[in-house]
Amino acid sequence: MNRREFIATGVAGLAATNLASGSEGLHPTTQRQFFEWRQYHLRTGDPKNRVGDFYKNVGIAAMNRAGIKTVGVFNPVYGPSRPTLHVLLVHDSLDSVVNAHARLLADPELREKGAAFIDATLSDPAFVRYESSLMVAFTHMPKIEPPAFKERIFELRTYESHSVRFCKKKIEMFNEGGEIGIFKKTGLNPVMFGETVIGPSMPNLTYMLAFKDMADRDQRWQVFRDDPEWKKLSADPTYKDTVSNITDIILRPTEFSQV
Repeated sequence: MNRREFIATGVAGLAATNLASGSEGLHPTTQRQFFEWRQYHLRTGDPKNRVGDFYKNVGIAAMNRAGIKTVGVFNPVYGPSRPTLHVLLVHDSLDSVVNAHARLLADPELREKGAAFIDATLSDPAFVRYESSLMVAFTHMPKIEPPAFKERIFELRTYESHSVRFCKKKIEMFNEGGEIGIFKKTGLNPVMFGETVIGPSMPNLTYMLAFKDMADRDQRWQVFRDDPEWKKLSADPTYKDTVSNITDIILRPTEFSQV
């Protein structure tokens, strides 16, 4: 067994152990996806959008060939003011997560057509850095569900908790408690729900909602807040104090985004 195989086996084994315990354990017939969320920090004042051009012209196609069947690329509308680009990679397995870079760099078409991005020099980099989080889908929404409507914006919300136990309890509220079902019933159009297993500001969970525009968003949230089932669930003391901080970002997909 070589070093890469050893690391992949170790990560997969650890994740499998974690996923098999607690309320977020795998259902026997359910294959939950893994979501990698990347936030690229772009160079201030750089007129070139090399990260976006890379994904548009060669990156997404290469990732699809490597087994990453869905790639979302988004620009922030409301959120951090520094120049960023957000990318969602949907993996069907931990093997896909661990070996993605190796498979992509072994793709001759990617190496040729993406050379300006891949082989960027130290003096003229394509981006500053990127941050990455890895999430596993919730049991009651195990796969991504992209919206059917063409004109759309997305709301990305992250719920932080003060301890792992309370984060798990909030995830239980979404799953067994029925909050995901209320989201769908009231038209909030959930796209994905993920528990962060590696990333900043842990413990936390992240979910994404889709709307036609901001007016549609505001209307849907009001319907949700007025829903009797939600009012009853939100008053349940079982789920008290499960969230200590919320981060909210509005995103617009690029024209080449697969989400």
